[in-house]
Amino acid sequence: MNYPCTTIDYWINALQQYSFKQLCMVPVAGSWSLGQLYVHLINDTKFYLEQAKMAFATDDNSNESAASFAITLFQQNAFPEEVIAGDPANAVIPQPASKRQLKDSLVDLKQTVNELQQLLLTGDFKGKTKHPGLGYFSAAQWLQFADMHFRHHLMQKKKIDDLLMSIQ
Repeated sequence: MNYPCTTIDYWINALQQYSFKQLCMVPVAGSWSLGQLYVHLINDTKFYLEQAKMAFATDDNSNESAASFAITLFQQNAFPEEVIAGDPANAVIPQPASKRQLKDSLVDLKQTVNELQQLLLTGDFKGKTKHPGLGYFSAAQWLQFADMHFRHHLMQKKKIDDLLMSIQ
């Protein structure tokens, strides 16, 4: 399994086409800038990867399961193609500090994913940790969830791209 890295590579490569000013431009009042979208993805993925690390470190919760909605997501390997109401804390996503910071953070995430994927290949890990709303995930499921989350936001990225093109 190496798909989270492929998806992260897409976001790293896409970042190159924007100036920092474009990344911070909010195309529609009340929406996120592209930079805020990147910050959201980075912050959430850091959480998912920390959860995967914790699941690797224990056999705790091995008998727990994901919620039925999450099981469907994993079976389909995708979120539904719709806007999903997220955590209210997501309404206050800061602008990025710099384009370099975004890229460095994505490269760090990719490195962590590579390390976690190697662990998946070398051990029999049964631990699970709890997602705030979707039940218990194994380390492999946390990695899959991270990839699905990145791909889910491609639709939002395209909308922001289209809006940026229309106002330039």
